[in-house]
Amino acid sequence: MALSDRINTFGQDLLRRYGERVHKLAINAGFSCPNRDGSKGRGGCTFCNNASFNPSARETPPVAAQIEAGRRVIRRRTGARRYLAYFQAYTNTYADVARLADLYGQALAEPDVLGLSVGTRPDCVPEEVLDLLGGYRAQGHEVWLELGLQSAFDHTLRRVNRGHGFAEYAAAVKAAHRRGLPVCTHLIAGLPGEGGEEALESLRRVLELGVEGLKLHPLHVVKGTQLANQWRQGEFMPLSMQEYIALAADLVEWTPPEVVFHRATGTASLDILLAPAWCAKKWAVLNGIESELARRDSRQGARLERGLAPPSRCLAAAG
Repeated sequence: MALSDRINTFGQDLLRRYGERVHKLAINAGFSCPNRDGSKGRGGCTFCNNASFNPSARETPPVAAQIEAGRRVIRRRTGARRYLAYFQAYTNTYADVARLADLYGQALAEPDVLGLSVGTRPDCVPEEVLDLLGGYRAQGHEVWLELGLQSAFDHTLRRVNRGHGFAEYAAAVKAAHRRGLPVCTHLIAGLPGEGGEEALESLRRVLELGVEGLKLHPLHVVKGTQLANQWRQGEFMPLSMQEYIALAADLVEWTPPEVVFHRATGTASLDILLAPAWCAKKWAVLNGIESELARRDSRQGARLERGLAPPSRCLAAAG
């Protein structure tokens, strides 16, 4: 069996709804982040590669040019002819609404782009931006708001210097849902000070609030980060591949079948990855998750279907 036979994957969800392959095309629109420029903090999250951020760098290519470059690669690789413009790099709602409308509009003007996926922080989605995205949705475009939460524990978010808490996430989700916008929430497994119980509790709180999509990532160490220094000093130890596979399978089993997994692992390129080495092996990890679910004779939502008790509610998730 394939992973998509056990998990409700985004690719298969799009295929069912559109009757053909739809692929994301990653866009770098040159955004910054309030946790870098001093608005919320400086230096960014402890796991974020600061060396890759250069405010004086040469201009990013136009959106249309990035889409054309992406579509050439995707057509050769999979034959897909329809796309979502994925505004991915940094905080993609961190600008005035006129600039955002111009950038998003450039992507939607491409005839083979059927919608947007916009990655951002929970504290950077003001009402006027949500109105803009909701307007695209009302026009019939596929629109996803991707919120980087990472953990539902405020003390963990402080430890990794996120610059926001769970309350901002909850407010953003509720505001998005009022406009009919589906939300894809990013969660990181293996954050400093967290284990499997914390990861399950974060999932429970996200699901309790309501979410349409999830992205799971293992925490990896990359060059030019505070986390890299902590790792070198022995203050942080990443999960092993088997630990992550087992935890990801647990999270999948506790997730309702209707929630779409946009991603079940995350990778980093070898030129910046320090640890763990397995985070450069996407397909080995995905195949491992499928094998673990097969070993358990299980699939997404299995623990809910069996009527088992939900993950622990005793952890102080707001602390």
